[in-house]
Amino acid sequence: MVAAAPGICIAAPASGTGKTTIATGLIAALARRMEVAPFKIGPDYIDPGYHTMAAGRPGRNLDSVMCGADTMGPLYAHGCAGCDIAVVEGVMGLFDGRITEGADPVCAPGSTAEIAKQLGLPVILVVDVRGMSQSAGAMVRGFATAVAGVRVAGVIINKAGTDRHEAVCRKSIEAAGIEVVGSIGRMDSIAVPSRHLGLVTAAEHGDAAAAAVQHMADLVEQHVDIDRIIQLAATTCDGPAWDPAAQVESQGPCTVALAGGDAFTFAYAEHTELLTAAGASVAVFDPLHDDFPDCDGLIIPGGFPEEHAADLAARDDLRHAIRKFIADGAPVHGECAGLLWLLECLDGHPMLGVIPTTGQMGSRLSLGYREAVALEDSVLYRTGERVVGHEFHHTCLSSPVADGFSPAWGWRGWDGAPVREGFVSPLVHASYLHCHPAATGTAIERFVAAAHRAGRGQPVAG
Repeated sequence: MVAAAPGICIAAPASGTGKTTIATGLIAALARRMEVAPFKIGPDYIDPGYHTMAAGRPGRNLDSVMCGADTMGPLYAHGCAGCDIAVVEGVMGLFDGRITEGADPVCAPGSTAEIAKQLGLPVILVVDVRGMSQSAGAMVRGFATAVAGVRVAGVIINKAGTDRHEAVCRKSIEAAGIEVVGSIGRMDSIAVPSRHLGLVTAAEHGDAAAAAVQHMADLVEQHVDIDRIIQLAATTCDGPAWDPAAQVESQGPCTVALAGGDAFTFAYAEHTELLTAAGASVAVFDPLHDDFPDCDGLIIPGGFPEEHAADLAARDDLRHAIRKFIADGAPVHGECAGLLWLLECLDGHPMLGVIPTTGQMGSRLSLGYREAVALEDSVLYRTGERVVGHEFHHTCLSSPVADGFSPAWGWRGWDGAPVREGFVSPLVHASYLHCHPAATGTAIERFVAAAHRAGRGQPVAG
């Protein structure tokens, strides 16, 4: 049993209120004083990249839909190891989450409120007061009293137009019985660039992102009562921490290459930890610049290959090396961006040519959790095994089927119609579906076992 670090949950009434800027700035400001554990609620990969830069340690996700509610405490405690305080950034509005039949109509599964309540984290509500004044107090009162056990401990006023506007909003919020712990005026100087799937990743923004994060920290230090936030931090989480070594058994030594760099930034910290616990040495390489490492298995995570398609297309050496790698019997797992890189081409640019179909940017966003069942045995899953994953992409495929491959997953669409998605062969598993490694330890164990067999020149299947 461990006593996890006390924490604060930064939430908001809705998306677009500035909570990512404030949460990131708070993490960076606190990191100037102490060790900070950064978290993001939900499946988002981009915000944790900024959190990592702000804290100097991995940003982690808390997703009760993909991982199960029972793992939230252990994952929180694991991420807090060696830290003095945790900052947990919420998702969407405080009570927003997965839309399911029969769920609580106020506090959705996977919502910020659900996880803050479960972990006993006090909530600091970021309120964008543009277009309101006295109504700010009524809004805060409603959020503070909507669900028993969700404690709104403070408010940060954001985007007040004038000192008078800020004073009126503050007075109305304090009249509702909630203290104001900070107030930030309207400014656009630290806006982070965005694209079709949200913010530009911290890795891509490089030195400019680091400078922006420090600007966010300066802003929070100037306008937020950090000492009071430290006093408010708390948690009721006191159970055992999640331990990757307890989730998987070692499958024997091997080396697994993990694509990274600007094009493939979407990887959960727990993925590498589980691969290592299962016996793999993880070799991270950047397909935009690096040679293909000497390895026994390849994992290509999510990211933005469409933003780097021309540069990826120019890597004929990787195209030949990875195709030979698979032909020689090594396993490959491609997830979302990884799927796209394995195609014949993307937006007309040649990709690896492993899966004989093409991809292109589309006008429709595919977004949401999926309850999926494995349709074929693969290097990760067995037929009939079930996962809860997440789709988040603007690209589409010219054909959902490809010679030499079977569908990876099946699920029911919003209209109840069956969906078949992804590609499976004896050596390749590729899909748009993101799965959290903390919920799929057995799959990671199987992949490492396949890589170990490949490294020993043994058949991967079986």
